[in-house]
Amino acid sequence: MSAGGGPAEVGRGLDDSRWAVAERVGEAVRRRFPADVLAVAVHGPLAHGDDDGGGDREAGLLVVTYRPRAGPRPATRRVDGVLVDLTVAAAEDYLAQARVISPLWPLTADRYVTTQPLHDPTGWLRTLRDEHLGRLARARPAEFSTPARQAWYRGSAAHARAARLAEWYETDQALLMLGEARLAAATVTGLLSRTYYRDPGDAVRRTGLAGADMTEVGVVLGRQAEELAARGRAVDGTIDDLLSG
Repeated sequence: MSAGGGPAEVGRGLDDSRWAVAERVGEAVRRRFPADVLAVAVHGPLAHGDDDGGGDREAGLLVVTYRPRAGPRPATRRVDGVLVDLTVAAAEDYLAQARVISPLWPLTADRYVTTQPLHDPTGWLRTLRDEHLGRLARARPAEFSTPARQAWYRGSAAHARAARLAEWYETDQALLMLGEARLAAATVTGLLSRTYYRDPGDAVRRTGLAGADMTEVGVVLGRQAEELAARGRAVDGTIDDLLSG
């Protein structure tokens, strides 16, 4: 299995205020909800340890609670110049999410595998990682090709819409839809190759779609349609195919 990265043993740079904000938020969560919080972790660029702090000032935080609807509410706020994206999930619910291979799997898997704990006394984050990797190891080929087909439909529709808008000289809207088509095509590639990415930007960069024009994206989608057909089910079908799921 190819992957966007694994757990990194990273140092928390003293000159990086994002770590300081993340730790302060984690401490505040534990102080306000001492009976609810199982684990607090950082995910995203900060967790990988290769982000020098010179780019986007963002900190993605995960708060894991013992029970649903406990702890703080999910929220996004800027704190001391750092954009904090706070995800809150019950432990069993988040483990259930980690067992799902959805059409967006290439964009979500990294948060299950690459985290840095701010508070994890029971080692729950290792359980999360092992649960997700174990699910991938047990997955049959169809469990990736089926969501890949769904992602392909999304990309094909966005590409067709972008082409029509370009013909109508609706350039700005066409570019937005082309961006959606690029990202959808990148997720198809990720699903077919069992590769996950750190974020949408990483997805289109690593698949060579970041600068792809309308024609190039169409070629990629065409090749993907052929591969999906070769894997047992064409993207085009009959009404009976549609109704049979």
